[in-house]
Amino acid sequence: MRTLNALLVVLMLALGGGAAVAGPLEDAKAAGLVGERPDGYVAAVSSNPPPDIVALVNDINARRRAAYTEIATKNGTSVEAVGAVAAERLYREAAAGTYLMVDGRWVRK
Repeated sequence: MRTLNALLVVLMLALGGGAAVAGPLEDAKAAGLVGERPDGYVAAVSSNPPPDIVALVNDINARRRAAYTEIATKNGTSVEAVGAVAAERLYREAAAGTYLMVDGRWVRK
């Protein structure tokens, strides 16, 4: 599990999961357009997001899925387990005001 956590730290830095990393994802989160899901992926908060947000969500999720798959393979675990561990960290480290999905509903941290 220590190796999994170490790899997740690298993953979060690489994918802009840390609040200290400025970029399109953090900007979209700060604007309340994108939130974190409990499976380690992001989603648009509104039911009818603009095309640029859809593209951003798809891009981030594709990169996360690839990274989770690599980590899962190296650690002999499932992609879902890696995503769940990543989500725990992302929820814990999310900036105030970030949308998080809790019990199927968006709530602000």
